[in-house]
Amino acid sequence: MAALRSYGVTLITAIVFVGATFFLGLRVKELLVSNRQVESQHRSGAFVLSSSGRELLQKILLSGNLPELHHPSFENLKGEVQEFYQATDYALPWLPGRKPSENARAMIQVLQRAEEKGLTAEDYDGRQWSEWLEWITRDAEISEPDLIYFDVALTVSAMRYISDLNTGRVSPRLFHFELDAGDGRKDPSDFLLALLATRGGIGEKLQELEPPFPAYKRTLAALDRYRALARNDDREALPSSKSEIAPGDRYIGARRLFQRLQLVGDLDAGGAAPKSPIYDHSLAEGVRRFQRRHGLEATGVLDARTLRALNTPLSQRVKQLELTLERWRWAPHAFERPPIVVNVPEFRLHLITEKYHWALSMNVVVGKAYEHQTPVFSSYIRSIIFRPYWNVPLRIQRQEIIPKLKEDPAYLAANSYEIIDGAGNVVEADPASLEVIEKLESGELGIRQRPGPDNSLGLIKFDSPNRFDIYLHGTPAMELFAKSRRDFSHGCIRVERPFELACRLLSGLPEWTPEKIQEAMNGEQTLRVALSEPVPLLIVYGTAVVTESGEIHFYRDIYGHDRSLERALGSRFSSLQR
Repeated sequence: MAALRSYGVTLITAIVFVGATFFLGLRVKELLVSNRQVESQHRSGAFVLSSSGRELLQKILLSGNLPELHHPSFENLKGEVQEFYQATDYALPWLPGRKPSENARAMIQVLQRAEEKGLTAEDYDGRQWSEWLEWITRDAEISEPDLIYFDVALTVSAMRYISDLNTGRVSPRLFHFELDAGDGRKDPSDFLLALLATRGGIGEKLQELEPPFPAYKRTLAALDRYRALARNDDREALPSSKSEIAPGDRYIGARRLFQRLQLVGDLDAGGAAPKSPIYDHSLAEGVRRFQRRHGLEATGVLDARTLRALNTPLSQRVKQLELTLERWRWAPHAFERPPIVVNVPEFRLHLITEKYHWALSMNVVVGKAYEHQTPVFSSYIRSIIFRPYWNVPLRIQRQEIIPKLKEDPAYLAANSYEIIDGAGNVVEADPASLEVIEKLESGELGIRQRPGPDNSLGLIKFDSPNRFDIYLHGTPAMELFAKSRRDFSHGCIRVERPFELACRLLSGLPEWTPEKIQEAMNGEQTLRVALSEPVPLLIVYGTAVVTESGEIHFYRDIYGHDRSLERALGSRFSSLQR
């Protein structure tokens, strides 16, 4: 028994020893890992916190709130901020040796100059950073909690800036715009970690976030110019007139008009101001250029609409440029193929090259402002239909066609319309009969227009499947393209030169020569031709446009989207603070 007890004691002792050795090994391993993290943090410059400091940092991250910020809640970025500090093992990467690093100082400068990108520095606590920087640099006894507040504040502000510069400050979905930055979207945490690993050149690294398009960069340059112009604008309004003023007429605001046109570049800066109150031909030429840049009839006549545009504060033009930059960030940042871009307020289409230059531009007609607005979205043109039928949408059928049919039973025949059933078969029946009209009103029967030069879609339809059923097409109503304001359609986009566009899109199919395209347009059959590759189609809304020559154009906010976007930007933090 004694031997057994001795054996038992020995066994227990061995087990205890082995167990202790095992747990001691685990603890040693933990300490080694911890030491490697600390060494890594020291090498990367991060400030290692005490246990109580780590606890405070984790508490802030969990709350998603930092009262020291102008906009305290960062709930929408909480996951990214937590991920960022987990990657640093809850150290303070902006504060090596308890002082701001060169990257921290560079990032602060970027935040303070956010206006250069059409953003608002106050959204990133721009005004406070100089004071914070001076305080944390000067005070040698600054507490660990204050260091934590500074580091988290800079992290949150930097992430806000990264997200805003990359994909915009508010979501396009708020306005039912179906746009997506796609591959251009960067994860704020990953990008910020990569940014901190950069030695110098933070500004260059941040450029990776921005849309790569020359038009976006031209808009940035225009913003800088108009900010300077706005600072020199005395805001003195031009006198109104009861009647239009033509060249040679007397106008008491002639000198003031000269100053305004000279300021915005529509008159030569070296010219002499008029000595008499006469609206002469040189002033009219400057007005003509101004009108062309502002989407007005370039008549050279001073009318009420032109005077209203001339009296628009330049600060409002600055705002238009800022809103246009915001919308550029919503768009895809890359395309598989050069896209077609339609800008609704500009009433223009641009076919873009691989290097994002304008290869082809033309006028378009878009949806009516008050009834049939053209939506903003991205899609693909997949095929071209020559001599298309027009299937009349049910809303147009009810609101426009049926009332005309009731007034004139011959209306359908006179306009090449035919009645069809749900399978697309032509229905031979009296279109004015009560039974047919009831079925047309219910949608059981439909109306379509036969192909031909008088068809509402013209001779070419550019098919781009999308949930809005919006597409590009030709039109027999060519006179509308000469008007300065061109919102006349039911939502689809009429193009001025469909033949030229078709030639460009079919260039990947050698058999489709210009001659064959003309033959298909003038033939007898409806013909669908699939493109060799789908072509991206981007419908955008920008009231400021900078041409490739650098000329800056402004257009009316025909759908009120600028006003809606201004309101959304003004209240974007309010839901977070509640």
